[in-house]
Amino acid sequence: MKRVALSVFLVLAASSLSAAENWPCWRGPRGDGSVDDSALPVRFSVEKDTRWKTELPGIGHSSPIVWGDRIFVTSAVEDTAERLLLCLNRADGAVIWRKTVLKSPFEGIHRLNSRASGTPATDGERVYVTFLDEAEMFVAACDFDGHAVWEARPGGFSSKHGYCSSPVLWKDKVIVNGDHDGDGYLVALNRETGKPIWKTDRPNHTRSYCTPIIRAIGGRNEMILSGSKCVASYDPDTGAQHWILDGPTEQFVASLVYNPEENLLFLTCGFPEKHMMAIRPGGTGNVTDTHVVWHEQVGASYVPSPVAVGPYFLVVSDNGQASCFVAKTGERLWRERLPGGHSASLLSANGLAYFLSDDGVMTVVKPGPVFEVVATSELGEPTSASPVPHDGCLLLRGEKHLYCLGGGER
Repeated sequence: MKRVALSVFLVLAASSLSAAENWPCWRGPRGDGSVDDSALPVRFSVEKDTRWKTELPGIGHSSPIVWGDRIFVTSAVEDTAERLLLCLNRADGAVIWRKTVLKSPFEGIHRLNSRASGTPATDGERVYVTFLDEAEMFVAACDFDGHAVWEARPGGFSSKHGYCSSPVLWKDKVIVNGDHDGDGYLVALNRETGKPIWKTDRPNHTRSYCTPIIRAIGGRNEMILSGSKCVASYDPDTGAQHWILDGPTEQFVASLVYNPEENLLFLTCGFPEKHMMAIRPGGTGNVTDTHVVWHEQVGASYVPSPVAVGPYFLVVSDNGQASCFVAKTGERLWRERLPGGHSASLLSANGLAYFLSDDGVMTVVKPGPVFEVVATSELGEPTSASPVPHDGCLLLRGEKHLYCLGGGER
């Protein structure tokens, strides 16, 4: 009875706030950086359009998530080695509570990483976070009042570049990717207890930092990710592998995206070689020789995740080379230089693509046969986290602050 009442309350609360989509996890409700928000601005002025600006403690590259009137974001405090989960009021940015989820010696990291790079996830009842606890993956759940519900250490993790994994929610499960320089794995934990439901070995024992996407394709649920020298699909209910594609390189960071109209997955990676691919999902076993539709290397990204916008596929390389392709064929329509380097993943809204540079420059582009910049705006603060849209506003995490920007040109 309590669960039913809570579910009813959550539905009513969400509808009373607005018809805006919650942004509950990495890359939003579909895990692909797309948003249904006709009021999202394409241009902003920090001076005129800042609804609020909140200083965040510590350092983190994770993106905020939004559920109803709450924003959740993680950070890591250098002086105390604390990993934090913060809850902010969506209306004014006030910090409602601050929870130390883990206190543990800091791991070594790549210069572009942080100790709080994994974006949390929420189901409207609990918030799920993951960090590295020395040599172990650490996953925890807190309720909306900041109380600890459970914590788990489902496996080891070793990488000289540090840790970054964002939880994915599926039915009663919290699924986390544990690709690392050892016995890699995917693990599903029970949302209510943190107990393991299934754990699947990953091949090749190589670090990668990709968040899976889950789609119903051809009457089958497919949880798909790149990493550890392969692209693979699994059953999210059981962890059983559907299919695997070898390579095309060693290490991966960017998440895949899926275009349902063309029934194609899009990959961009990586290290030591960069590649882009369109992959046809489905099948069983090794599909390396049968499911690659097109393959390109020039202009691929390692860190920023791409977007699929209608018939187009868009990507930006880490050094700022943006490209637009015909999704179905791989024909490159243009490749143009954007300001600065890029770590943030792309956002798509209203047929437009949003690119956020490491220097805090937002470039909004209209996909199509010619390169058309719709707007350029400057935050005035370095950024590493990916942008988050919500209810006609952009949430941008800078080096020191979280900004809520709204009311700009639409």
